[in-house]
Amino acid sequence: MSIWQKQFDLKDLNQSSKNTLVEHIGIEYCAFDDNSLTAMMPVDTRTHQPFGMLHGGASVVLAETLGSIAANMCVDEGKYCVGLDINANHVRAVRTGFVKGTATPVHLGATTQVWQITITDEREQLVCTSRLTMAVLRHKKQVTS
Repeated sequence: MSIWQKQFDLKDLNQSSKNTLVEHIGIEYCAFDDNSLTAMMPVDTRTHQPFGMLHGGASVVLAETLGSIAANMCVDEGKYCVGLDINANHVRAVRTGFVKGTATPVHLGATTQVWQITITDEREQLVCTSRLTMAVLRHKKQVTS
């Protein structure tokens, strides 16, 4: 059974990144299944820290991007999700190529969601593991006069 409450495709997700930080650093959604969302990010001058390695902050951007989009696809119309907390453990340096992040739910509740995001290198070795907590909110009804 799929966790997704909204219809989406990879083309639409990638289009939603136009003119944002996500597009600027080259994150591209590349796969999803019934229980996860995956994206790739280049390891190059856009995502390097001064010593020529993948910047930990870029890994966190990838993690929060994946978890936030996935969370928002798991709620009914009239609801949306915003980040409450994120942590990341950086376990391996990467200097070139691409990293792949995959977000999977740990908890999909009525008021909060918790997502695990695993980031691996091209050899599928763990680079970063992150946990993102999201608040589930309701859109406020517009008052018209």
